[in-house]
Amino acid sequence: MDNNGNDITEKMLLIKQQLEPFTKMANQAAKKIKEEDISNYPIFVAHQDQLEIGIPLLNRNDAGTFWSINASTLEEFYTKKLILDEKLENFKKLYRDHEGDICFFVVSELGAQYLFIPVKDLDQ
Repeated sequence: MDNNGNDITEKMLLIKQQLEPFTKMANQAAKKIKEEDISNYPIFVAHQDQLEIGIPLLNRNDAGTFWSINASTLEEFYTKKLILDEKLENFKKLYRDHEGDICFFVVSELGAQYLFIPVKDLDQ
């Protein structure tokens, strides 16, 4: 049996654990994005290389972390064709189904995928 599926699952769990400490920061940024009517769909881009999407919130080199985090929105993803017309409504539904979670777009050695992480233990 091929362990590749297990390896990918384990790597995604590791990535999720690495990103969990950033959910509080991302949640605060998401609230501002929504309060200022920028978007109802904030997306946080987690990456280890330079990416030209969103606004940098955390530089991994400056912070001594594995990940840099940029704040973006569904609208920017749509404009840059990272979400296509035929996937737009499905994405909005998926996003709404994860209300209360932070949406990360993770760019890693596994490729790029969306990861919704619950916000835990926040001082609201």
